Amino acid sequence: MSETTAQPDRAAIEQAGLDVLDRHMAAINAHDGAAMTALMHYPHPRLAEGKVTVYDGPDRNPMDLFNRLASDDGWHYSEWNERELIQFNAEKAHWRLVYTRYRKDGSVIGVYDSLYVLTLRDGNWGIQARSSFGP
Repeated sequence: MSETTAQPDRAAIEQAGLDVLDRHMAAINAHDGAAMTALMHYPHPRLAEGKVTVYDGPDRNPMDLFNRLASDDGWHYSEWNERELIQFNAEKAHWRLVYTRYRKDGSVIGVYDSLYVLTLRDGNWGIQARSSFGP
């Protein structure tokens, strides 16, 4: 007799992921590094600009991000354009994302495709890894 494995609840996983992504974007736009860090699981690899950076723990996440983006491009805020749960199981979810970065006057800096991996740890969903075509 074979054991049957219950299928994970897609709606629940999708809602949990959307909640994490909403809070992540709100933290970015509030320039709240502590809130961003709280939504991440570690170690946390990020693939962007042709390199892989691994943040080993919350104290290793560079929080100069906000100043650097504002200085380099005049960044003021970002918004999700698309969020699609593309693969998942009960403890991991792959999200295809598209976001736009804007200046204070509402002009577009750029639109970027990303892939985020969210994982469930100790009952909490968090962002485990990111790959982005944005800086």
